Amino acid sequence: MPSIRRSALLNAAAAITFSLGALLTPTADAQGVPGAPAPFNKGGVTIAVVNYLSGSDFLQAYEVGAARQAKALGLKVRLSEAQQDPDKLRSLVQQAIDLHVRGIVINNGTKEALTDVVRQAQAAGIKVVTYDLDLGLPGVPVVEQDDRDMANIVLAQALKDEGDHFNAGEVYVAGFLPLDHRHAAFRAFAAAHPGIKIDAVWGVVNSTTPASVADQTEAVFRAHPGITVVFTPWDEFARGVKLGLDELGISSKVHIYGVDTSTSDIQAMRERNSPWVATAATNAAVVGEVSVRALALLIAGQNPGAKVRVTPHLITRNELLRDNIKTIQDLAARDPAFRESNAALAPWIPVPSS
Repeated sequence: MPSIRRSALLNAAAAITFSLGALLTPTADAQGVPGAPAPFNKGGVTIAVVNYLSGSDFLQAYEVGAARQAKALGLKVRLSEAQQDPDKLRSLVQQAIDLHVRGIVINNGTKEALTDVVRQAQAAGIKVVTYDLDLGLPGVPVVEQDDRDMANIVLAQALKDEGDHFNAGEVYVAGFLPLDHRHAAFRAFAAAHPGIKIDAVWGVVNSTTPASVADQTEAVFRAHPGITVVFTPWDEFARGVKLGLDELGISSKVHIYGVDTSTSDIQAMRERNSPWVATAATNAAVVGEVSVRALALLIAGQNPGAKVRVTPHLITRNELLRDNIKTIQDLAARDPAFRESNAALAPWIPVPSS
């Protein structure tokens, strides 16, 4: 039976999923952008942002950034979420096509669900940009965080902190491109350091990922008590591992090295005796802004490039405590490079204020 803390986490996740899943928001009056190329000079442009995953802090921030950049461009944007359902994802993209939007941003997903429906969009003259999903289709740029680099940044910190001899665990679910890339980097890292032994791999992606991973983590550590380092290629996984370790009372004996961040992640890292000691991340809101800018360039007939990369940063628990960083806003205030990106920019594209 879930503990009181875990029940609260389940309820919170359900509330987030409900509130965001219902979101359908026009973000600005279509006034047009002075000096912009057609169709942005006259306004009246509608785009869709379709998200595969639901309920995470990263997604909430991503949607805020996407809506913020859309507003700066005078766009109307339709936000929707597929709640990890490939069939629903496909349906949402089809709905956007039927509504004759000018462009679609697809945030994560699977090739199997999307390839032919994206071809339909292209045939209808609708531009498509993906985030962390490479469909291998000409004319569909990919916005990415350079997932292997993110993993390598935080794993280098693990090597610095832990040395090259330790027992490790990994939380991983195959079939998600960013997780697959981060997993591949972790396996290459372990292969390059034979003293690192991977004792267990576990994980699940569902509507209550942290709570489910917490349950798995408790079982794994009962079977493999020698694990001292856990690599989590998604912050929802890190939250689950932390919760499981806290409930087992062994947080002081294990270190978590993760990917992605949010204000709630920062707060979790700052907790007394938190096992979550480092993460590599981009600012999710900035990634959302870049995704919309890349789509705007494509709609305007300009080339954002086949790959549009947002540079990741290392964040450690020590620096959060040392610099009294408590929120994403604090982190952005300290590091301008975390606050903004020069990816997919053009003189005519207004940059939104944070």
